[in-house]
Amino acid sequence: MPLIREPNIRDQDVFYAELINSQRDMSEEQADMAIAKLALILANHIGDRAVLSEAIALARDNTLAAPQGDTA
Repeated sequence: MPLIREPNIRDQDVFYAELINSQRDMSEEQADMAIAKLALILANHIGDRAVLSEAIALARDNTLAAPQGDTA
């Protein structure tokens, strides 16, 4: 199963709002921890090591290519 790179989340704006709201009333450290835990929970759900390796590389490359301070 290859990594899906096209938008694949129904109601993307609702999902994003839910993700942001899940961090409400958390310290920055707690919010970072919650996102890390979410990543591990979803990685476990996916389970396919090739897909996970591709996703890790994509996230890293995208992060390194983004201007400083750009979180998108």
